[in-house]
Amino acid sequence: RPREMADKLVVIGAGMASGRVLEHLFEDAPGAYDVTLFGAEPRGNYNRIMLSPVLSGEKTYEEIVTHDADWYASKGVNCRFGEAVTGIDRARKVVVSEKGETPYDKLLIATGSAPFIIPVPGKDLPGVLAYRDLDDTNAMIKAAAKPGSRAVVIGGGLLGLEAAAGLKMRGMEVTVLHLMPHLMERQLDPAAGYLLKQELQGRGIHIHTEANTKEITGTDKVEGVLLEDGTHYPADIVCMAVGIRPEVALAKEAGLACGRGLHVDDQMITSDPDILAVGECVEHNGMVYGLVAPLYDMAKVLAKTLVGDEAAYSGTTTSTKLKDTGVDLYSAADI
Repeated sequence: RPREMADKLVVIGAGMASGRVLEHLFEDAPGAYDVTLFGAEPRGNYNRIMLSPVLSGEKTYEEIVTHDADWYASKGVNCRFGEAVTGIDRARKVVVSEKGETPYDKLLIATGSAPFIIPVPGKDLPGVLAYRDLDDTNAMIKAAAKPGSRAVVIGGGLLGLEAAAGLKMRGMEVTVLHLMPHLMERQLDPAAGYLLKQELQGRGIHIHTEANTKEITGTDKVEGVLLEDGTHYPADIVCMAVGIRPEVALAKEAGLACGRGLHVDDQMITSDPDILAVGECVEHNGMVYGLVAPLYDMAKVLAKTLVGDEAAYSGTTTSTKLKDTGVDLYSAADI
């Protein structure tokens, strides 16, 4: 179809899940949609799983790019990177962003998840970082460049340990604080967790389990972390890697049905028939996912739904759902 005749697809979120949807869509039905892609980061789709090798210095950002500018250009995607979407007007079928309004026929919400920041005093001090995107990674690399600098990583799940290992490789003095009695308790039993602790300590990373953070200390910037038991660890940076929560503020404001995530049916359609959703922001049959495999399964189904083919997402058992706290912990194939 001529471009001006194609339906308008607006995508909010330029991460791995929506990137996979676009790959399927352009493969299955090139020209079916005129696509506009919004992303909060000032860059397109990259392999978030590979941020750890970037942090440690084993890879460069350029090596983990999935879709470069040429790819988007060749597919005719109108990229609006670094431009935040501020609202969705469902009645008028427009997306509102910093630069105005963009009309849609179909809207895809792929806002992903936000890092959970422990609500302790000092959490907003400069130098307190999440470990979620390239900007976080670059901030940690910059901090590590100063000789003798110290990092405290809060969270002894997979992502926290990856951050700790990367920072140690960059020459920082690293302490990991973990609330639970052993590391990676979602994946490992206590014996395996103990062996992992021994291995990391052998590499010079200090591990403190059953560590309950009371406060992040400092005045103008972070200076350390104080535990409930009175232990104080000095720090130039504090990396929070305790978990993720679906990013659903935009969807909720638009009046879409949400639980912990944005509700979708087996076709990945939300409570509005013209709005679909994919990835870590969605909730399907009571499940929220933080692993890459189910997100790619969702992407395949969603692309088929967009072109009118029948497909159904059946869910999977490998959830990263933690019912009691409402926080999804990072697990072994995190995005």
